[in-house]
Amino acid sequence: MNNNPEWFLEGHNPQEFWTEERCYISELLNDPASPEVSVALARVEPGVTTQLHALDGIIERYILRKGQGNVEINGIQHPVKIHDQIIVPTNASQQITNTGDEDIEFYCICTPRFEPHHYINLENN
Repeated sequence: MNNNPEWFLEGHNPQEFWTEERCYISELLNDPASPEVSVALARVEPGVTTQLHALDGIIERYILRKGQGNVEINGIQHPVKIHDQIIVPTNASQQITNTGDEDIEFYCICTPRFEPHHYINLENN
């Protein structure tokens, strides 16, 4: 029996995993108990461009915590660096390229929470 209050989610040690999006992801918060938001940490290696994709019905925010690169949203490219923030509208095409010598790391905050069926691969269309 669980004695935790309903507002408490027990911490876990998120394991980083490789995605077909060409980046590594650590899910920090993605739980049905919090359907309004999810938080992940993404890592993109030098020289890599992530898969062009969109998230159906989800607004995504990036907060860069390490590295530099170029982000492309709906065909518009813009350079990004540590502490920059990007707001990706729902259904917008998006990808990020690491142009530096070290990994890019950024938080991905999705509202509502990310679920795989929202992901649209735009490279196969």
